[in-house]
Amino acid sequence: MATTGSKPVLFTGHEDFRTRIVLATLAGRAIKISGIRSDDLEPGLRDFEVSFLRLIEAVTNGSLIEISYTGTTVIYKPGLIIGGTHTHTPPLSRAVGYYIEPLLLLAPFGKKAMTITFKECLTTSADDLGVDAIRTSIFPVMNKFGIDRQELRILKRGSAPLGGGEVVLSLPHLVLQPATIHQTSAPVINKIRGIAYSTRVSPATVNRIVESAREVLRATKCENFIYTDVARGDEAGKSPGFGVTLVAETKVGGWNYSTEAVGTSGSTPEDLGKLISARLLEEISFGGAVSRNQVLMAIVFMVLGKEDIGRLCLSNRYLGDPKFIRLLRTVKKFWGVEALIRDLNDDEFICSIKGTGFVSSSKKIA
Repeated sequence: MATTGSKPVLFTGHEDFRTRIVLATLAGRAIKISGIRSDDLEPGLRDFEVSFLRLIEAVTNGSLIEISYTGTTVIYKPGLIIGGTHTHTPPLSRAVGYYIEPLLLLAPFGKKAMTITFKECLTTSADDLGVDAIRTSIFPVMNKFGIDRQELRILKRGSAPLGGGEVVLSLPHLVLQPATIHQTSAPVINKIRGIAYSTRVSPATVNRIVESAREVLRATKCENFIYTDVARGDEAGKSPGFGVTLVAETKVGGWNYSTEAVGTSGSTPEDLGKLISARLLEEISFGGAVSRNQVLMAIVFMVLGKEDIGRLCLSNRYLGDPKFIRLLRTVKKFWGVEALIRDLNDDEFICSIKGTGFVSSSKKIA
């Protein structure tokens, strides 16, 4: 819980809103975020950000959230991470991955196992992590830090714009601290897996996606298998749609790269299959041990680890990535931890972080 009388950590703007709230909760520090879209025609918080705050309020105990009349300023004083079983119905402006991703950082440090049922939601969108990417790409990163047994069950798929999806997120494994990792080289990829899905369109759509994707991936000479999931009836949500997630894996080490895409107005399944395959090959070419959608989790768990130095090989593209730089600055604001960056080769660098020996306030009181 936030220390009584302590000054809040100050932030400006709407960027990294979820990250700031989650890190404040883990650190037990009050924060004040001002200037949220203050120059927009519609200033202040969006509906999905308010929904996220309500979800955080549900999985914690004693959190205090104050939102200004215009919605451009938020004061958040975190409580204890309780976990428990909840049901949440998010707005359709963002996919369910927007809400699941931060919960994966909080759940391992709660007092009780966390189970959340999301109803009437979008299961995939172009802006957020899809449910398939979370299961096949993000969960393995959690395993690296000693956090396992997580499950994400897709009861109904929901495509834009009307959604209608339903998923159950189960995070039963509670830990004191994440394990320390030492991955100082990029993994060697030797197999590619994926899943192509469709809702309320012809079942042949997914086969067309798979065939076009295989044409591009054939040149890699890697073993590849792309599953198909044709949702029917009530399991297909309320809107037609299709999409695909690809994951390049290693036989040893358990590291992977992933990309995903959804069909848009006017796009064909063949175009989508070729696009996602090209994106995956590009992601692999960047190097590093983790892909773009895994970096946040890896850095945060390294910071929360034991008082030992963890090392992770990353692509040089992150050195100029404003989001990555803001993440390191935010971590320093909360814990005073700095990352040591050392060149490995022309394409990669080693990011070394000394763990804080973090122990959640929820664990102390429990």
